[in-house]
Amino acid sequence: MDFWDFFWLLIWWFVFIAYLMLLFQILTDLFRDHKLSGWWKALWIVGLVFVPFLTALIYIIARGKGMTERHIAAANAAKAQADSYIREVATGGQSPTDQIATAKALLDAGTITPEEFATLKAKALA
Repeated sequence: MDFWDFFWLLIWWFVFIAYLMLLFQILTDLFRDHKLSGWWKALWIVGLVFVPFLTALIYIIARGKGMTERHIAAANAAKAQADSYIREVATGGQSPTDQIATAKALLDAGTITPEEFATLKAKALA
């Protein structure tokens, strides 16, 4: 195998992997779209199986804008969910009132100093 055979092999592998990524994006978008009926989804999938390149091209042209909007909405929902989880884990799942009450109990028990209580209270109110 000479250099040009290897070069073209790499080009074809790149095109094939890019097509697979596009195909998976289209399939993900089909199942993410709740407004599209099941029959239309089935029709798109049949088209992707029997005439894959043409169907993918038509799908991107016809539904590209909606595909972008659904992708952005899913990313924003995932970010909001992750932020909520991080907030819950960082605070131990407690509300600011619960955090202050816990800190007050620690202060009353002598476990923390008044300065540490003030710091915890300020952090809970932030």
